[in-house]
Amino acid sequence: MTELTSNIDYPRQTLDAVFKPKSIAVIGATPKRGTIGHQLLQNIFQFGFSGIVFPVNPKYESIHSIKCYPSVSSIPDPVDLAFIVIPKESVAQVAEECGEKGVGGLVILSAGFKEVGGDGLKREEELSELQRKYGFRIIGPNCMGILNTAPSVRLNGTFAPTEPESGSLAFMTQSGALGVAILLAVKKRNLGVSYFVSVGNRVDVSGDDLLEYWAADERSNVIGLYLESFGDPRRFTNLSKEITRHKPIIVVKSGRTAAGSRAASSHTGQLAGLDIAVDALLHQCGVIRVSTLEEMMDLVLALTKNPVPKGDRVCILTNAGGPAIMATDAVVNEGLTMAKLTGATRKKLAGFLPEESSLRNPVDMIASAGPDEYGKAMEVILEDKGVDTVIVIFVPPMLVEPREVMKQVAEASSHHKKPVYCVLMAEDHYYDEIPRQFKNAPPLYRFPESAVRAISAVNGYRIWCERPEGNITTFPCEDPAIENIINDQRQSGGGYLSPVDVNRVLRAYGFPLCNVELVPTDGDVVVAAEKIGYPLVLKVHGEDIIHKSDVGGVIVDIPDERQLLGAKAQMDRSLADAGVTDRVEGFLVQEVAKSGKEVILGMTMDETFGPLLMFGMGGKYVEVLKDIAFRVMPVTDVDAIEMIKGIRSYPLLEGVRGEERVDIDFIVESIQRLAQMVNDIPAIVELDMNPVIVTADRGACRVVDSRIRVAPLRPSAGQT
Repeated sequence: MTELTSNIDYPRQTLDAVFKPKSIAVIGATPKRGTIGHQLLQNIFQFGFSGIVFPVNPKYESIHSIKCYPSVSSIPDPVDLAFIVIPKESVAQVAEECGEKGVGGLVILSAGFKEVGGDGLKREEELSELQRKYGFRIIGPNCMGILNTAPSVRLNGTFAPTEPESGSLAFMTQSGALGVAILLAVKKRNLGVSYFVSVGNRVDVSGDDLLEYWAADERSNVIGLYLESFGDPRRFTNLSKEITRHKPIIVVKSGRTAAGSRAASSHTGQLAGLDIAVDALLHQCGVIRVSTLEEMMDLVLALTKNPVPKGDRVCILTNAGGPAIMATDAVVNEGLTMAKLTGATRKKLAGFLPEESSLRNPVDMIASAGPDEYGKAMEVILEDKGVDTVIVIFVPPMLVEPREVMKQVAEASSHHKKPVYCVLMAEDHYYDEIPRQFKNAPPLYRFPESAVRAISAVNGYRIWCERPEGNITTFPCEDPAIENIINDQRQSGGGYLSPVDVNRVLRAYGFPLCNVELVPTDGDVVVAAEKIGYPLVLKVHGEDIIHKSDVGGVIVDIPDERQLLGAKAQMDRSLADAGVTDRVEGFLVQEVAKSGKEVILGMTMDETFGPLLMFGMGGKYVEVLKDIAFRVMPVTDVDAIEMIKGIRSYPLLEGVRGEERVDIDFIVESIQRLAQMVNDIPAIVELDMNPVIVTADRGACRVVDSRIRVAPLRPSAGQT
């Protein structure tokens, strides 16, 4: 990958004691094979640590012919970093001793802390107190260690059975159990790492700290993360938004599904699944999310061996038609573009390829193509200015040696600054031999779909890097009474605001509303209708009645008083048949909005990520179609535009078959007004505006129906 530089000055010295120690103590080192203490010490020695190693164990005078100390305090020399592999009950005492010794960092591999609950939680809290007291940095507890392959350090402080090569991938995992699998996968792909860290319980050092450290590390060009949870989403957001402009971050995030969904009383809450906020956050930060570790390795391979492309135009070079068709289908399905080769390019190819060859994209040289044809064709295609990325597919005929073909491909690609992806359908041993034999070889994949998925993800990263940062617009709130409305509702136990108060809040933030009158259950709808005017809409009102149309609670286009009374009687019968009469709190008499497209704007409060904003196609089918997009705060104008363009039905908003384009700028502004409102009023926990009628004429756009729920006021300290 091309070198990415940053002008951001990230503080790094606080973790240098962990990653660049001059001396380390292994507390719990042992000569007993099959133990973590033995494997850890052996890995440190075998990897060639550049500093001094002090084994610590009162049971031994020496280990591997090296003097062993009874305690860290008995070591006569300074110690920068201590690895702790001892029973959980003794960890705090040893950590205190390390603090008194002046040790700068601890890597605690011992388990039995927060992950087991009970006394383990108390032990972890004690570690936190010691960290604050002495200022040392802690990796873990309950981790599998750390690794730094820098030639000046050479520290393999893990108990993994595999020895990784030096490379440009910095990787963090929250799962120690997966750590071994990750390192094995890296080695299998002939990838190297700059750093590897298993953070364990994150009593101190978190993924955010590592992002901050690796951002300015010249050896780390790609950052990979395996996440099970987020500690501080806001800090992660701020860091990753800056870092991804210079270095790609790839994340595997577990926890995509849940055994049961939480109860929600709004369309937005019901549509916001467990994983929606994570997807929204990562997208807004430019972080590439993948579903599996295998996908991550495919992508790391692409980003560490290739430059980022200038565009999305892909050319396929092959000696077999079937794989080329598969690759073409994948390119189109991923939203990439099949490059159009120029006449000059096709003429050059015709000069040395058999006449049976296909000279249009995909370029099929037929099965007789050998190393020379691949090399020449690569040079010609890479020179075509209409090509951004090349996929080379080779299915070995009996008489052609794959290594020779890959040698020519590697040579040709080295002359150009365009990404090349190789798909080799050959015997297993070639996938290990070719990358080792040709260090400058492009990334190698077994199947076309894997290569295309990687290309698509890298192209998405390119788009992010080129994307403007966007702006946050602030609108005036013109009603000072809004604060009192919210506080009164909170003091009353929270819940949904009355329709009158909802309208007042929305109007204060500049949302255009339909005129509406709230009629009590024993009130006169005719009197309200005289204020609104005909035609009108009659709706049931009830805090617990979310889907009004499901219970016959909406009747539209009522033209006069006679039909209004008939509609009211019909609605009463429908509500009784649905068994919701006792939940009815009144009726809404509302003006009819002009016809247009129905969209939804909403918000729900996520426990981890805070306000989660939603936009999509609205109306009564919103939960069936689920054509929606989410974003976490803050939301810029660029985020708003991406939300709108990200739904499947966006072409309908642009106008089809002679229809007018709706006012997209109005929707962008409405999303930003919503973002400001939920930021100004943090007590809002759920909100729906559905439907919002949008038309080509901004003056005709209206919020037709809306609900706002606020949290109850929590008692202050000392209150019951």
